[in-house]
Formats: sequence, C-alpha cells, structure tokens
Amino acid sequence: MIEIEVQNETHQNQARIRFAAVPRIGEGIRLREPDGMWASYDVIDVWYQKVEYGDIWMPYLHVRMTPGEAAGSDGGESTFDTGFGTQEGELEPFKI
Repeated sequence: MIEIEVQNETHQNQARIRFAAVPRIGEGIRLREPDGMWASYDVIDVWYQKVEYGDIWMPYLHVRMTPGEAAGSDGGESTFDTGFGTQEGELEPFKI
C-alpha cells in the first residue's frame, strides 16, 4: 500500500489515503464526501516530493470533483434527473 496525500480542490482540504497504485492524471477515483456519501473525482495533477528522512519520494494528488457529480450532490433531485425514484432522501434502485 502507498500512502498518498490527496489535496481536494472542491472542498479545499487534504487527507492521507492509502492506494494500491498511484493514480495517473485524468483517471477517476472515488472519495467519501464530508456528508458520508461517495463521489467521483478527477485527478488533475500528480507530483512527488522528497521527505526529510532518507531517499524516499512521497506522492501527492490534486483532485477535483467530476462535473456530473456536483449537480446531484445538493439534494435537489429536480435539478438533475438520475432516472431513479427517491424515498426518504435515498435513491431507489428502480422506478417503474
């Protein structure tokens, strides 16, 4: 596992997360939102910095929320039709 510092441009915060591989620029990753829901993010920059202890380079990611995710995250289902029904604020898997 590789510990990577992720700098989130959408929420202006940073966190250290463990990955099996370093994502590349343009790839998408799923991160948990502050409200507990999962959302898609695009990797917009990857860089490495040398740490103080030894000859080790630490990877850093700069991410931004995927444009389609932002439309449905405010709770207003009327602005973005997902094709699903809602029940008590949660999406139902089928709408007949």
